[in-house]
Amino acid sequence: MNLQGWDKDTSPYHQGEQELHDRLGRKERQEMMARRIHRPFMPDQHREFFAQLPFIVAGSVDEQSWPWASILFGEPGFISTPDDKTLNVNAGVISGDPFWGNVEAGSPVGFVGIELPTRRRNRLNGVVKHRDENHVEVGVVQSYGNCPQYIFTRDTDQARDPNAMHEPEISKFSELPETAVEIIRNAETFFVASHNDKDDKYDTGGVDANHRGGKAGFVRVDGQTLTIPDYIGNFAFNTFGNFLVNPKAGLLFIDFKTGDIVQLTGTVELIWEPTDEIRAFEGAERAWKFHLDHGHILKSAAPYVWNDGEHSERTLMTGTWQES
Repeated sequence: MNLQGWDKDTSPYHQGEQELHDRLGRKERQEMMARRIHRPFMPDQHREFFAQLPFIVAGSVDEQSWPWASILFGEPGFISTPDDKTLNVNAGVISGDPFWGNVEAGSPVGFVGIELPTRRRNRLNGVVKHRDENHVEVGVVQSYGNCPQYIFTRDTDQARDPNAMHEPEISKFSELPETAVEIIRNAETFFVASHNDKDDKYDTGGVDANHRGGKAGFVRVDGQTLTIPDYIGNFAFNTFGNFLVNPKAGLLFIDFKTGDIVQLTGTVELIWEPTDEIRAFEGAERAWKFHLDHGHILKSAAPYVWNDGEHSERTLMTGTWQES
């Protein structure tokens, strides 16, 4: 089994990520770690992991350069890997989700596979090689695992055929409606897409998709602005590094009981120096603000519903804006 790490002369991190590592005096340490765990191919355990998932979160960018976070569904096996440098996704298309309108051959994409019952999480960034109606073939650029911190466990129940095309009711907006605000304020999980449009998409540039978790109430809503504490993690700063290069984000919130999906895109403001309010969150050393440009709700769009599980130990140590 090939577990060789990053074998390129260039760093696995781009300049934005390296600048943040440098601020914390961790540049050499992060470089050494990344060269072990970042790979320009998928190890066998990642290939097996992706093949058993019922959904995967994907990041893409539209024609106006807005990032979007999407969730793609299918029966386990809808993700396949014919070799260690190719990821195939054959998903059920949800009408209104931007992903299928954003991707074509040459498009940068990012994926985070997350197995909620076990908290396993693996990431992949790549470039689309081929796309047809409900199938995308992606060439791997970077593949790496992530820790299970801040992941809320859930069991999955199927509500309809996940491989079938679905046309949910769509509500578009440029100001957050109360239904979206309620989902966001109750969220213990959301996903974020970011885009480094300055560096080579076949190296350290491109799109990234990632997970964020906390206690319900860890995302504050003030009008069209969300404020999110940034907890101690692996110090890679893949998302923050992309924000430093290109301050835009796509966010995805799910109502795990109804299957409603909220997708937002907008601009980002980093709060590098923590305020007293942010310090009230155990483990939060900084924060970021998301300013909405536009978004939509896809009503009952998910073919699965999820049962509540439990917080990770790390999450239980954190807080909420109400508590702070």
